[in-house]
Amino acid sequence: MDGRLKTIFIFVDGLGLGAADPATNPLCSPRLPNLVELLKQAVPLDACLGFDGLPQSATGQATLLTGINAAAAMGRHIEGFPPPALKELVERENLFTKLAGLGHSCTFANCYWGIDPQEIPARRQSVTTVMTLAALGRVQGDAALRHGLAVTHDITRWTMHTRGYDGPLVQPEEAARHLLALAERNDFTLFEYFLTDRAGHSGHPELVEQCLGTLERFLPEAARFAEGKNRLLLICSDHGNIEDSTTRSHTLNPVPLIALGTHAETFRTLRSLEDVAPAILRLYAAQPTGYSAPP
Repeated sequence: MDGRLKTIFIFVDGLGLGAADPATNPLCSPRLPNLVELLKQAVPLDACLGFDGLPQSATGQATLLTGINAAAAMGRHIEGFPPPALKELVERENLFTKLAGLGHSCTFANCYWGIDPQEIPARRQSVTTVMTLAALGRVQGDAALRHGLAVTHDITRWTMHTRGYDGPLVQPEEAARHLLALAERNDFTLFEYFLTDRAGHSGHPELVEQCLGTLERFLPEAARFAEGKNRLLLICSDHGNIEDSTTRSHTLNPVPLIALGTHAETFRTLRSLEDVAPAILRLYAAQPTGYSAPP
């Protein structure tokens, strides 16, 4: 096993820390014992960023992945996809670019099946897409998925038929193993799961249950990564949503930051979304460089 630090960062959209009441918080369900145990280890992070109103995806994700208070930079919370000014901030200050500048290899695990991300209209590019294209110039495509070196945004590929995917579905545990295989080839690997936010907005308990049930099986298998030497697993979100079944909007709740494995203690004193990227960069600034991915 490589002696260098390797990190998997799993970003789960719309996952907050809500009331400890299974009647209103599906994350407290006895049907989700793995999630319940993971969340017991979470550090609560502020997602409001000093601004009134509900936290939103564009500024929350930009803050998480740059370490800059994007709501303050833009003067407000911004939902959905980043507008030009915020996109420019992400392109300039993102975590991937800074890690690469320190000599570390990065990758975005999400597969863009049948899509040329360069052709996605700028107004429809997510923060993670903007960051990956700016820093790396490429994303994981069809070939990576076929070789078990990418993961689809829905984990099991159950929505991918709408994008022309005609292959088999995979179990959440298998998808997690694909993520681990990719992570062994890189110093820092990011995976984004955003169906939690969509499920929370939908108001459909069945979709909420499906999404959380997938995470219940996916995350423990992914967490095995942290059992290895010089291996770190991070799980975080951008704002609350799915943890409160009484509303279909975002929430003011703090979001969980879960850190497991090597240097996990580094992340247990953080307080805000702004703190995450700087903590990662400080950690990697002290790491040796010169890694070459296996063929």
